[in-house]
Amino acid sequence: MRLIFCSDPLQVKVPDSLFQHEVNVAQSLGIEYDLINYEALVDSNNPLKSVGRVRSQSNSTLALYRGWMLHPVQYKLLFDALAKLGIDLINDPSAYKHCHYLPESYSVIHSYTPKTVWTKTTGDISIDEIIKLLSPFGSRPVVVKDFVKSRKHEWQEACYIPSASDKNLVERIVSRFIELQGNQLTEGLVFREFVEFEPLSKHSKSGMPLTKEFRIFFLDHKPIYTVEYWEEGDYQGILPPIHEFAEVAKKVQSRFFTMDVAKRLDGDWMIIELGDGQVAGLPDNADVLCFYKAIVNQLTT
Repeated sequence: MRLIFCSDPLQVKVPDSLFQHEVNVAQSLGIEYDLINYEALVDSNNPLKSVGRVRSQSNSTLALYRGWMLHPVQYKLLFDALAKLGIDLINDPSAYKHCHYLPESYSVIHSYTPKTVWTKTTGDISIDEIIKLLSPFGSRPVVVKDFVKSRKHEWQEACYIPSASDKNLVERIVSRFIELQGNQLTEGLVFREFVEFEPLSKHSKSGMPLTKEFRIFFLDHKPIYTVEYWEEGDYQGILPPIHEFAEVAKKVQSRFFTMDVAKRLDGDWMIIELGDGQVAGLPDNADVLCFYKAIVNQLTT
């Protein structure tokens, strides 16, 4: 196994500084790594240049990408370019998209996650069509995001909609969300039922309400590492009941993925969303050594 990290934008021979700690830990465990030029792939659409410093392998070699998020089209370009060098990323392009886009995996997790509806758009919206889409929620609150990201740190102005039936309110918040996303708007709009989870605190900078949320990493459908999602607030020692999600995890069409879960006020646990494990961030409070040891152990047993 080897790892693929992003290089520093200004120094292609060294890792991006935000991944340097992961690189150091990987090296301490004897895991080899290569660097890709992320900007060449994303900004210049040049996968060959992106993998120009990656060492070719004589035998097919399994690899994990640990870097910035990629559009599924960009991920496929990287996947194919690395394959020509004898390097096989652990998740193929369909697996990446399955967990990266919430609508792609919703059929798998729908019984465990807030009710969700979506529509594809490039940003031009019909408020009447949006209100019709939101009709299953009645006047209940919802949150808006795109297929990948929300504006949760602009909670009141571009994320939380107190009533799904309030046409003026929906139009104002959705329009603001689209404005803030700009050309980063991914695929369309996703609306999710607002569920009250056990509170943790308020974000020190944005004031967004934080809940007791956890990120679980799965490798070959087995949970290998769990970490508190937020670095602020007191979780009071609670841990998610990972066994409750074992069966649904088996249905996820990916070898390496994350499952974010949170505890509801009534005590039940729900899945917030899935993510591709290669582009899922590790919070600052994560034990990076434990994380990589778990990956190595799972892949070698």
